[in-house]
Amino acid sequence: MIAMIGSIIVLASVAIGFLMAGGNLLLLWHPSEIVVIIGAALGAFITSHPLKVVKASFANAIGLFKPPAYTRDSYVDLLKLVFDLLVKARKEGLLAIESDIESPEKSELFSRYPSIVADHHMLEFITDCLRLMVGGNLDPNELESLLDYELETHHKETLEPAHAVQKVADALPGFGIVAAVLGIINTMSAIEGSSNAEIGMKVGAALTGTFLGILVAYGFVGPIAAAMEGRAHEEGKAFEVVKMALVASVRGYPPQVAVEFARKLLFADVRPTFGDLEAHLKSKSKAAAE
Repeated sequence: MIAMIGSIIVLASVAIGFLMAGGNLLLLWHPSEIVVIIGAALGAFITSHPLKVVKASFANAIGLFKPPAYTRDSYVDLLKLVFDLLVKARKEGLLAIESDIESPEKSELFSRYPSIVADHHMLEFITDCLRLMVGGNLDPNELESLLDYELETHHKETLEPAHAVQKVADALPGFGIVAAVLGIINTMSAIEGSSNAEIGMKVGAALTGTFLGILVAYGFVGPIAAAMEGRAHEEGKAFEVVKMALVASVRGYPPQVAVEFARKLLFADVRPTFGDLEAHLKSKSKAAAE
């Protein structure tokens, strides 16, 4: 929603400022310039990136108009899930959670957290990490190093769409110049027999191409790329939280301390307080005991 508000402010500011200067918005409406700029930018975007990045870019851009995947409540659920898994493994042994991680969709423990089960990437990350703990007998440093490599790969992949869209933003002013040059060529070819007013209109239409290229680049596509990058960093934090809790557990810390280590990684706006999280964990433990 905030992305839509920002885009509206950009568009309204430019339009109102132009009107205040005595302009006419119809003078900016030149479909041929729009076709050249947007069409060329889209074609270059498709040419320079694999299909998966193209699809992810459109999906992520649309996703900016939706709430973030992980809110404060989502992180509480994630920490509670990790806590439940670690408590079960500590009380009954690591082999006790083997059935949970092999079929999480059928697991009673995972079923308490449907939003996390619905997140395929997060579910796969949690179960893969736990499989390493159950069967790998890894040293904590080895486990942490391995998970760091996996997270690095994941972050790189999730940032690819944002970087791809930023390249489009960088290219759009150039395509605006292309549209402007085509307009000047059209103007030069029509000088003979044209009045000064007609030539002025054609030159104005050509300059609109430069204007549109710069406006779309810095007013819309560039900010969308930055917002996509920020959203990717925010959502990547959830994976770091899981990694921290599991590594802390392998190092020998009790579940509640391991989860506290993970809580410390969260950004302030989504991080539950120590007391709040402790209350959630105690209520969960009490409910399980009953």
